[in-house]
Amino acid sequence: MLTPDDVFAASNSIALVGWLALGLSAFLARIRPTVWISTGIAVPALFAVAYLGSLIAGLAGGASGGFGSIDEVRALFQNDHALTAGWIHYLAFDLIVGTLIARDAARAGTPAILVPPTLALTFLFGPVGLLTYVIIRIGQGGRLQESLS
Repeated sequence: MLTPDDVFAASNSIALVGWLALGLSAFLARIRPTVWISTGIAVPALFAVAYLGSLIAGLAGGASGGFGSIDEVRALFQNDHALTAGWIHYLAFDLIVGTLIARDAARAGTPAILVPPTLALTFLFGPVGLLTYVIIRIGQGGRLQESLS
């Protein structure tokens, strides 16, 4: 049986490969479709399975707490399975956001050199990377909804 540490380490490794592939896709147009399907659908689906398993293990292991207050969240994350589930949640959704950034940048003609730094910021700091990309797109005179529709 996999431990929370095993799932955590495997998830981090898979996410890192996905993020590296996204960064390369800014420069290599021919790999974009494969990378975008992988990072936007396949890897997040794999993370969903790991998330569900961690969540079930956490509930079976007596995780307590909830989301109604900071104290409840702190109590919930005292359980390693629940904490791992929370981490996988971040990995999955940040990777989806990174994929959307990469796709939008390619469609909008954003200079490739600007894309990997926004992806790195999204990987490390989530919303900060998205904000950075939005600022870049506004600086380009573009409207995000044109590319996301």
